[in-house]
Amino acid sequence: MSADHASRRRALRVLLVERELDALLVTDLIDIRYLTGFTGSNAALLVSAADGDDEAHTVICTDGRYLTQVGEQVPDLRSVIARSSATQLILEFGTGSARWGFASDVVTVDERARWDGLDVSVRFVPLTGLVEQLRAVKDEHEIGLLREACAVADRALADLIAAGGLRPGRTEKEVARDLEWRMFEHGADGISFETIVAAGANSAVPHHRPTAAVLADGDFVKLDFGAQIGGYHSDMTRTYVLGRAADWQRELYELVLRAQQAGRDALAPGVDCAAVDAAARSVIAEAGYADLFLHGLGHGVGLEIHEAPGIGASATGTLVAGAAVTVEPGVYFSGRGGVRIEDTLVVRERTPELLTLTDKTLTVV
Repeated sequence: MSADHASRRRALRVLLVERELDALLVTDLIDIRYLTGFTGSNAALLVSAADGDDEAHTVICTDGRYLTQVGEQVPDLRSVIARSSATQLILEFGTGSARWGFASDVVTVDERARWDGLDVSVRFVPLTGLVEQLRAVKDEHEIGLLREACAVADRALADLIAAGGLRPGRTEKEVARDLEWRMFEHGADGISFETIVAAGANSAVPHHRPTAAVLADGDFVKLDFGAQIGGYHSDMTRTYVLGRAADWQRELYELVLRAQQAGRDALAPGVDCAAVDAAARSVIAEAGYADLFLHGLGHGVGLEIHEAPGIGASATGTLVAGAAVTVEPGVYFSGRGGVRIEDTLVVRERTPELLTLTDKTLTVV
């Protein structure tokens, strides 16, 4: 199955008509990739709201470095070659009294000022989240890539543990690089983000960056990592104990595991995103550790590692079928250690589909 970019652009046109816009000037490279498949580092895309032949109403502009690439990746659309891509599209097509939307959270103040200085009559309408609204619901092609990315991460972690790579005496940095290399060995195009390996007291830092700290017996070791396949990211966190688990570690781990299951169980179409967070957070609060759960429960994942929908106490909106999200509660005792357990899942009409399959039973290695 391949990506149906034309269908995505048709869905965007519906949103443009609803907002009484004549076109959308897309400058975010992730949105451009979603709508066309183009992966270059400089581009702008003009999507018209007009019905009819897609080729006549969508134009992509990039610079000469990508002349061959744009022809190969976007053969179905008209292309324009110019260094200042957005400006060129405005100059060529910004006629009449058309209303063009643009992502005001992406375009810089300076770029917006340059547009106002152009001799065109088009009116620019600031908006946010239009393409992201579409991206929040994954099609089966996207879910297939997410499933593959998660499988790569699962296999890499299994290899790391089987090879004894998680052991006292190694540094956090050594474990992180080892795990990343194993993801590449299993076919990853890239890593989703800088791998987190946090041992001992460092495991209480939610986004700790690996250091030369040495793993030791009795440590919690938290691993937060992911692989990229076809531009799509996986995201998984597992927490282990080295040598022997103390009673407090077992109790803390089981608490977070219960909270994670409660959050997973709450995933369903139509459920408020804040309610999913509350389902997991209440488990931790009832144990007396509400102030030690320091972040939201999860986030959307896809072409970006963090995208819509957000799942947190102040989140707005409801879940929809096809959304790919993480569920990742954590409890962190500063100076002592912490636990986070995270999965990537797809919201389905019945039971959510679990994509990260590594076992979550407390494991002592």
